[in-house]
Amino acid sequence: MIRFSANLGFLFGDRSLPDAIRAAKAAGFHAVECHWPFDTPASDVRRALDETGLEMLGLNTRRGDVALGENGLSALPGRVGEARAAIDEAIGYAVEIGARGIHVMAGFDQSIAGGHTFIDNLDYACDRGGKHGLTMLIEPLNEHDAPGYYLRTTQQATDIINDVGAANLKLMFDCYHVGRTEGDVITRLRNLLPIIGHIQFASVPDRGTPDHGEIDYQAVFSEIEDLGWAKPLGAEYRPKTKTEDTLGWLTSI
Repeated sequence: MIRFSANLGFLFGDRSLPDAIRAAKAAGFHAVECHWPFDTPASDVRRALDETGLEMLGLNTRRGDVALGENGLSALPGRVGEARAAIDEAIGYAVEIGARGIHVMAGFDQSIAGGHTFIDNLDYACDRGGKHGLTMLIEPLNEHDAPGYYLRTTQQATDIINDVGAANLKLMFDCYHVGRTEGDVITRLRNLLPIIGHIQFASVPDRGTPDHGEIDYQAVFSEIEDLGWAKPLGAEYRPKTKTEDTLGWLTSI
């Protein structure tokens, strides 16, 4: 049976993070995940998770200077200290709330030096996170939404995972980003399954609910189930109205 996780970076965004966790439980989600929870005390998040029985699957490292449009630090030469501080912060927060994984955000730099920096910082993250049983995740972002982002394709991510060689470094396979950049989502899911650590989804191209658009999610979810995937899938779409009013797909798809 396919199970779903609510990505609270987008869903239930009109609430505090603890109340969004409670709302996800009430809506029928099996788990939750988030983007940047650091302004909320970890103890408050842990209390809501314990109260609802939901697990927080993962969170992201900080983006950097948001006012300047930064979107990750780990592939930025000259910013290694900040990147590793963000990794340490995310690990500490994840441990405190019992999260499984951390998305190590690369940032906007497509240089060769940026690639070397990213691999060095991933080595660091995997070593530190491995001590706590955490999985480190990397996610290709499409050029339409994140032009200039270092990590753009699943092939590039595969090469990085092979280069780092850490058992706890995995691919965050977002069907939305893959659909916009590469297409052929089902075939890529099949081929990349051994290195996938988490799967997310949203409609293509508008990043809405999965009941419309270019990707047939009934077919995708059926394939994921046939592949034996047992972890909850991350609903990371942008609601166009109140989240509760967008959840018809949970029972119809």
